[in-house]
Amino acid sequence: MKHNEYELQVKVCEYLNTKYPNVLFLSDTIASIKLNVMQGARNKKIQKSGFKTPDLIILQPNKYFKGLFIELKTKSPYKKNGEILQNEHLIGQQNSIYRLNFLGYYACFAWSYDQCVEIIDTYMSDIQIF
Repeated sequence: MKHNEYELQVKVCEYLNTKYPNVLFLSDTIASIKLNVMQGARNKKIQKSGFKTPDLIILQPNKYFKGLFIELKTKSPYKKNGEILQNEHLIGQQNSIYRLNFLGYYACFAWSYDQCVEIIDTYMSDIQIF
């Protein structure tokens, strides 16, 4: 599962580098690597407790938002009725998304390459996307 998310992340970052070469962005790498015990302890000390950093952070404001945060998935994190799946990690990610949206960023889940491209292109065109 993580490997597939990493492949999606690589593809989306390649798209960003090609279509928006001057836009600054960060891509989380911790999720795709295995830390040893010492590295894990060091990483935990420098992270905000309870905050699940989205996989992709685009540091470009538009007319509506301060920046764009996308949590990448390989399948929808939602049930058919629109509720988040009852998984502690997903709920934590959803809470971080809510907090970022409250603070004036656009944050969301995306679970396919085409969906990511649509979110990014819409965001970059300064069109309100919610």
